[in-house]
Amino acid sequence: MTVIVITAVLVVAMVIFKDFVNRSGAMRAMDHLRKEIKQYRDEYGSVPPKYWVDSMREKLVGSHRLGNLQYRARWITYESTPDEFLAYTEANYNFLVGKGYIVLRLGAVRKDDGHPEWIDRKKFKTLLAQQQSPEEIQNLQRQR
Repeated sequence: MTVIVITAVLVVAMVIFKDFVNRSGAMRAMDHLRKEIKQYRDEYGSVPPKYWVDSMREKLVGSHRLGNLQYRARWITYESTPDEFLAYTEANYNFLVGKGYIVLRLGAVRKDDGHPEWIDRKKFKTLLAQQQSPEEIQNLQRQR
């Protein structure tokens, strides 16, 4: 009986550890992307187009951990605030880490004053809904 309990505890611990490692890897990959976008912005004066990010993503270490990356440069304007989401990806983990999004805000690229952050699913959906235009919502629905 003791062996079964110890084995079960170790299996759960390994799953939790795997989730933390995957989340850390995804955060690092998003931070590398942030640095590349910042460098592009410093050189050209605006955030890069989606095709540039797609090609750059292939070169990032750990980019596979970013999953279905959504890049919102098309919807960023000069009036956009530093809190606007520039890129995000959904991340679903088990147990302690949970389900949420890894987010890169525009301010992290503009002034290099931020890093990717983890936001739980409910808060993310609320914040994104405040930022999205009807055109963006329509475009996302067509892509599905």
